[in-house]
Amino acid sequence: MNNKIIIINGPNLNLLGEREQSQYGSLTFKDLKEICLNKSKELGLNIKFSQSNVEGEIVNTIQESRKNFDGMIINAAAFTHTSVAIRDALSVFKKPIIELHISNIYKREEFRHKSLISDIVNGGIFGLGTDGYILAIIAMQKLLENEN
Repeated sequence: MNNKIIIINGPNLNLLGEREQSQYGSLTFKDLKEICLNKSKELGLNIKFSQSNVEGEIVNTIQESRKNFDGMIINAAAFTHTSVAIRDALSVFKKPIIELHISNIYKREEFRHKSLISDIVNGGIFGLGTDGYILAIIAMQKLLENEN
């Protein structure tokens, strides 16, 4: 089974636990990373957990991931609604991708209702808080199992 996945986090997710706890909860980014690492280990997956506030860095990470990872979970955060560059990079990945959002983007401001990446990913999880990360890891394991 292929078992290397990358979890890419976009802008401001490094501030989890500090900002808008009503939307994002009180779990810190460091705690979230640890929970994801533990869950992936339990499922036999190797993950890399990354975060950037810089669009170009995220594009570079996606491009480099084509050679090193079997699947991707991406929470592009605000770039979900604005970045054609990230969308274009994702379209070249050609492996399973899950879009993830901590908050329910459809219950927020109207500009957040449009995702530029939803139509090129395998599936999406939104509105389930940080638990969505665990669900995405489990779903990715199943996607990778079904490829083999």
